[in-house]
Amino acid sequence: MVNSQKGSIYNPLAKMNLRTKTLLTIGIAAFILVIVVIYSFFINPTEITTNFKAMNQPPSLEHLFGTDWMGRDMFTRTMKGLGLSVQIGAGASILSSLIAIALAFVGSVNKYLDGFIAWLVDLFLSIPHILLIILISIALGGGAFGVTMGVALTHWTSLTRVLRAEIKQIQTSDYVKLSERFGKSKLFIARKHILPLVITQIIVGTILIFPHAIMHEASVTFLGFGLSPHEPAIGIILSESMKYLATGNWWLALFPGLALLIIVLLFDIAGENIKKILDPTSANE
Repeated sequence: MVNSQKGSIYNPLAKMNLRTKTLLTIGIAAFILVIVVIYSFFINPTEITTNFKAMNQPPSLEHLFGTDWMGRDMFTRTMKGLGLSVQIGAGASILSSLIAIALAFVGSVNKYLDGFIAWLVDLFLSIPHILLIILISIALGGGAFGVTMGVALTHWTSLTRVLRAEIKQIQTSDYVKLSERFGKSKLFIARKHILPLVITQIIVGTILIFPHAIMHEASVTFLGFGLSPHEPAIGIILSESMKYLATGNWWLALFPGLALLIIVLLFDIAGENIKKILDPTSANE
């Protein structure tokens, strides 16, 4: 629409304030993610059937992402794989956050425990994530459980550091010292004074672990150390497509890889904007 007075194009987004734009961004990202997850739940694995008459077909209206070397619809496989990746990412990020919360609060009890936790964080950070995930996954028998635990046990370090720093700062505040003088227990102080102030970091940290968890799950599965080959995981799809790229079947890797990238970016965008809502001071950073 053209503004007749100024002769400029009317932009409805220009009238939105920063909070409205942030909420709109979160809503759009969350809507797309929810649609993908719900759609993947309704896909029955038996629907991903082989049809050798339709093998290696390029993208079309009938097969949006084309078909693979066994005639399976790549759109259906990709959506199912994304749903599986999001489930693993959700489980891993929640477990990682619980580990980070437990270690951060245990470290606040005394300086010796805090020193041990700091050493433990440095130890895990010194080992490449992929290698550690592979070792843990193999030790736990592989599969979705092994990958989830492998990712969960390697992604708690960053959130632990953030929570430790926040808790130490809160412990120096006057109201915490006053509670200690009144004889309040450490559990009471942690529950009433510390936890409400770090809940923002916990929520944002959990959401931001999602994209890292999904990417590492896909990476480990791509290398052949994650999920079983018969499962429609994105890592398996990309790994299998490498054998057929030389024959010109570019769609086998392009669309699944692009879909994975979009999902990861949506989680990252949602997490950053939720951080702006919960912590307005970060909007100017």
